[in-house]
Amino acid sequence: MRFNRLDLNLLVALDALLTECNISHAAEKVHISQSTMSHSLARLREHFGDELLVQVGRKMELTSRGESLRHPIRDVLVRISSTIDTQPGFDPASSDREFTLHVSDYTMEILLPHAFALAEEQRSRVRFKLLPQVGSPTRSLERGEVDIALMPNDYCSAEHPKEACFEEDFVCVVWSGSRLATEELSIERYVAARHVVMEPAGSAQPAFENGFVKRHGISREISVAAYSFTAQCAMVVGTELIATVHKRLALRAAGYLPLKLQSPPVSIPGMTLCMQWHQHRTNDPGLRWLRELLKQAALRMDAPPASTGSAPAQAAGPVLLTCSI
Repeated sequence: MRFNRLDLNLLVALDALLTECNISHAAEKVHISQSTMSHSLARLREHFGDELLVQVGRKMELTSRGESLRHPIRDVLVRISSTIDTQPGFDPASSDREFTLHVSDYTMEILLPHAFALAEEQRSRVRFKLLPQVGSPTRSLERGEVDIALMPNDYCSAEHPKEACFEEDFVCVVWSGSRLATEELSIERYVAARHVVMEPAGSAQPAFENGFVKRHGISREISVAAYSFTAQCAMVVGTELIATVHKRLALRAAGYLPLKLQSPPVSIPGMTLCMQWHQHRTNDPGLRWLRELLKQAALRMDAPPASTGSAPAQAAGPVLLTCSI
């Protein structure tokens, strides 16, 4: 099919080329041969009257024209995909759909188990694929590669809708046998201590609490830089290290680790964890179900154990989970 003399089949190839900036990688992405992709690039260059990608040293870079096409082409393809793929209704008990979520290990630990339990109670047959939050989660969201991204409100994109799930506070954790556990945590002791921090892998953005600590003009001595939120509490045990962590994680860890929880000596505002989805998929019945599931999971998260209920004695089948790390 052609539109204004352009073979519309070439749009998928163009999107891959503009994203990967590599002919062989683009070919692999759309499952065609490298020679076929090279031929597609030649046709696209002829149509647009521009090189689109040029060789610079050992890599290819987008021309100005190529850069100007990158986001609009992706937006068009996401819009088409959303229109074609969206079903008029959604039944979690009969659907075999797979939902892809961008999540941190904190969210996997604190929120998602409750979501999966709720899905099981609804006899859901859906599958969940969890992707780590490395690089830029909003980029994957904008490209339509994930259904929902769960992340702090401060990191959400301004271009797409979002909804708050819950609020989270921060506390400091130290080993109960350490000197830091013997006295109130003052700003002087906090600054003088050696710290365990979380640094997101492949991202230029700092962890949420780190930005607010720096706003107070505090420079922390980092002894351990981890890529996991959930491991921070265990890393202080047996040491004089201190970690500033999510309160729910700390409370959970204190149930099985010798920890002392202390209030931070600097003001760290609460974090609002939000779910965000692509603007073209707001009316997707499946995503509406998933968003409601996550909201209900957030309510159940802090409920007393006796009030959470139990899964039905007979379930249609297990929730299938794929975790990519």
